[in-house]
Amino acid sequence: MDTQSVSLIDSHCHLDMDAFQQDLEAVLDRAADAGVTTVITIGIDYQSSDKAVTLAQQHEPVYATIGIHPHDAEQATEHDLTRIAQLAGQDKVVGYGEIGLDYAKLYAPKRRQKEIFHEQLELAKQLNLPVIIHDRDAHQDTLEILRQHAPYPRGGILHCFSGDLTFAEKIIELGFYISIPGIVTFTNASVLQEVAAKIPLANMLLETDGPFLAPVPFRGKRNEPAYLRYTAEKIAELRTIPLSELADATRTNTCEIFSLPKDIV
Repeated sequence: MDTQSVSLIDSHCHLDMDAFQQDLEAVLDRAADAGVTTVITIGIDYQSSDKAVTLAQQHEPVYATIGIHPHDAEQATEHDLTRIAQLAGQDKVVGYGEIGLDYAKLYAPKRRQKEIFHEQLELAKQLNLPVIIHDRDAHQDTLEILRQHAPYPRGGILHCFSGDLTFAEKIIELGFYISIPGIVTFTNASVLQEVAAKIPLANMLLETDGPFLAPVPFRGKRNEPAYLRYTAEKIAELRTIPLSELADATRTNTCEIFSLPKDIV
């Protein structure tokens, strides 16, 4: 690991999940030691969103988002959306998501995924929150729906980006950020590596998606915010820029999209 001092923000992690329940304090301590000063913990249904908000209020480095993941679209009710909207008024809620489409797992029918995606994009606008988008094997439908609801006054993020450079450019045209996960460190990730090397730095965020998708050299193990450093180092290498330059830009971008206090780092 590069030993230079930098300040990074993990723009997407799931600290509420069981994988972190036994050692969350240690996880946050290791993140700080690695230069990861802030973590955005992401809601995926009402219970997860409620817990994310609680964690954010209990831990100074943590902020929360709220929303219903496409995996949970079939079970989601209007009551759930109402309760999630009420969470938006809580302290340290900074975004709406993750929401979107997942055609790889199809835990919910495509029709229902699309319905609740439409609803939540509009709800996010009503709540004046940026949107965090999940898109897996659904690039064309995701882009079409995002275009239908444009513009986005508070902006948005395509998290755990899995498309090619052309798709990234179309997403950026909507005013969105592209969030790069630890997959970029994998030897078979040439398409994502091209995206990470070539998109404007002004449109890039970094994420772990912990506890999933740990970067090399931790591939296959639990991911955690401290490992964001390895993703950042790989992208800096791909772009042939100093790690500090990448860290400064992505930190600035993350603060901007989530309206984070400027003194968090």
